[in-house]
Amino acid sequence: MPGAIYAEGLVKTFGDVRALDGVDLDVPEGTVLGLLGPNGAGKTTTVRCLTTLLRPDSGKAVVAGIDVLKHPDAVRRSVGLSGQFAAVDEYLTGRENLQMVGQLYQMRAKAAKVRAGELLEQFNLAEAADRPAKTYSGGMRRRLDLAAALVVSPPVMFMDEPTTGLDPRNRQHLWDVIKQLVSGGTTLLLTTQYLEEADNLAHDIAVVDHGRVIARGTSDELKARTGGERVEVVVHEREHIRDAVEVLTGFGKGDPTVEEHTRKLTVPVTGGAKLLAEVIRELDVRGIEIDDIGLRRPTLDDVFLSLTGHVAEARDEENGANGTPADTKARGRGKETTE
Repeated sequence: MPGAIYAEGLVKTFGDVRALDGVDLDVPEGTVLGLLGPNGAGKTTTVRCLTTLLRPDSGKAVVAGIDVLKHPDAVRRSVGLSGQFAAVDEYLTGRENLQMVGQLYQMRAKAAKVRAGELLEQFNLAEAADRPAKTYSGGMRRRLDLAAALVVSPPVMFMDEPTTGLDPRNRQHLWDVIKQLVSGGTTLLLTTQYLEEADNLAHDIAVVDHGRVIARGTSDELKARTGGERVEVVVHEREHIRDAVEVLTGFGKGDPTVEEHTRKLTVPVTGGAKLLAEVIRELDVRGIEIDDIGLRRPTLDDVFLSLTGHVAEARDEENGANGTPADTKARGRGKETTE
């Protein structure tokens, strides 16, 4: 049986741009799939196809047991969506925004008011509840938008880069909210550019590049494919970069990368702190003065460099010849607002 979110061979083009090139996904019920990739990889287009905002050119999609192409209205009633950018009515207060969304979901007015109050407390917006949204900061608008996606508790949620614009405290708070949802049985597809976010939330990760899923596995499995660890060195003098490259090459499991302007060198390694101590000794023996050195886990760019041979690079997947905007938000009974 397919999972709560299932896609097979999704293809979507915008003019000459092939935004999706045969995407396959299968998300078991009650789990989180982290969809990782650079800007323009196809993440948002995938979400928009699965939530009925775009019709794929070909392929199959089933969400909450409902065929997305055959029964789009039923899919809209079964999912929650928070897009890349906050979609709130600036002239309504925070409370009024949430009550409006509740009524679009056909909640009774009293129930919508109660639910709005609960969410305002949950997202630390109670003190600003009766201010117009246009007076909110960017982070507050983002939190209000996320609260609106949770007015009802649908079985399937889509969150497209939900922590964009949030400070670390509110990002952590949102992670806690997401974990509570999933523990209650919600299935979530989460797009993000942050491996740390996927580390904290996702049971499984799919890496997307140029409209294709190029790798899938747990966070640890993907990191293991990139070499496990990285040594980063910042040399004090630019003329020592070449010598430092020779040293790191001798210890690394791949070629070092060099950022000339920051004098930073990075190389994949295995061996942990013991190896780091050996690198420091060798640099000292060679007379290479350093400003900083450390051992870290791979980043998203490391993963992409390993999987694709290039670092993550941005391109605008969404804008086809007709100028299709980069994000569209749907809530309630198929209501669409283009941002």
